[in-house]
Amino acid sequence: MGEYLDKGLHEECGVFGVYRQSDAAHLTYFGLHALQHRGQEGAGIAVADGKTVRCRKGKGLLSDVFGRNDLDGMTGKNAIGHVRYGTAGGGEVENVQPIVSRLANGGALAVAHNGQIANAAELRKELEDKGSIFWGSSDSEIILHLLQGTKGPLIEKIKQACNRLDGAFAFLILTEKNLYAVRDKNGLRPLSLAKQGDGWCVSSESCAFDIVGAHLVRDVRPGEIVKISAAGLESCFYTEETSCNLCAMEYIYFSRPDSVLERQNVHGVRRECGRLLAQEDLDNFFKADIVVGVPDSSLSAAAGYSEAIGLPNEMGLIKNRYVGRTFIQPTQAQRDLGVRLKLSANVPVVRGKRVVLVDDSIVRGTTSKRIVALLRQAGATEVHLRIAAPAIKYPCFYGVDMSTRAELASASLEPDVLAKVLGADSLRFLSVDDLKQACGCQGLCTACFDGSYVTPLYSNKI
Repeated sequence: MGEYLDKGLHEECGVFGVYRQSDAAHLTYFGLHALQHRGQEGAGIAVADGKTVRCRKGKGLLSDVFGRNDLDGMTGKNAIGHVRYGTAGGGEVENVQPIVSRLANGGALAVAHNGQIANAAELRKELEDKGSIFWGSSDSEIILHLLQGTKGPLIEKIKQACNRLDGAFAFLILTEKNLYAVRDKNGLRPLSLAKQGDGWCVSSESCAFDIVGAHLVRDVRPGEIVKISAAGLESCFYTEETSCNLCAMEYIYFSRPDSVLERQNVHGVRRECGRLLAQEDLDNFFKADIVVGVPDSSLSAAAGYSEAIGLPNEMGLIKNRYVGRTFIQPTQAQRDLGVRLKLSANVPVVRGKRVVLVDDSIVRGTTSKRIVALLRQAGATEVHLRIAAPAIKYPCFYGVDMSTRAELASASLEPDVLAKVLGADSLRFLSVDDLKQACGCQGLCTACFDGSYVTPLYSNKI
């Protein structure tokens, strides 16, 4: 729900690339359109034709950056693209990606990056002390400077650069002739490979493959560098110290329900989270009348909760899909009106009912409080808030804009106290163990729930 209710929870970016496709720029545009939920601040596409790399990018949505004829002149069979929501670096156009540069040998390359470099400040200072000049403030530009500052073939440059980076990253590199896909050694950010005819596609989420007719092959593995060239697909690893710790919020909130991450369907994981969330209410003989999910990312969990507890899953909240993103809310009254414009209670459904409100997460609590109030004003006699994820208590340093504990409602308030603050009759969260069970027990980063960071850099800064 954060993408339209100002929840304040955003992921860093989405990347998409194609290799050996006659309409590469157009396919990349369609792939990025499927990833638009991952970033709305900027978009760009870089295309290679074997001799040069050309790029077009700008601020705003894809439709703001690319007009009807903008892609026609971007000829070439290989391309990468990027949609941006920036947590590192400001909103300047210089930070919009892909970022294009030239290496010492005269070759051009473009980089598109999803994630956040945790040691960006240290690396930037080191590079500037050595004479590097940065055009923007994004940590993604650091990758280019590290590549330029090392010697050897490009694949060796990538290995050396990655071994300097700490944090979360999945990035694509496009040269005049080749495409590279790289994922951090902890697998924090998602990245997948797909086959399309005699060519290839790479994407932050598999849902983008469907729109271009590609077929998912596998995830890029943690620490892996995939090179796609005329010789085919080649794979190597920049380190042997790898583990799979995909960000749990990818399953809970960020990814589209039709995506497959680490062989798990996102809708299926969310549905199982809802089912497990209902179990404790069943054990305690909890009483209610209907289940209502907050659209859109909570609907799968609401379906699982409803099915497990045996209550009707009703459409008690209606999302208005035609409210502009730039709605200005200078006063409290106008902010409240903004919520009503974007989300409405279905009064005949909730009036006189004890409502179980299923949501995916609580960050600052502001939006949850407004939704609970919305249901009460519509006549709900009780509102019981059920969160299909653990309580967020710790900041994220890997590309999600939760940077301090002070801004997190659950960091200082126990559920019973928080329920009163939000105006709910009760509040319960999913446990970390149940979340891991729902995700199939593969490795997860749960740092924002339990403070167990997968890299050491920030373990003493919480």
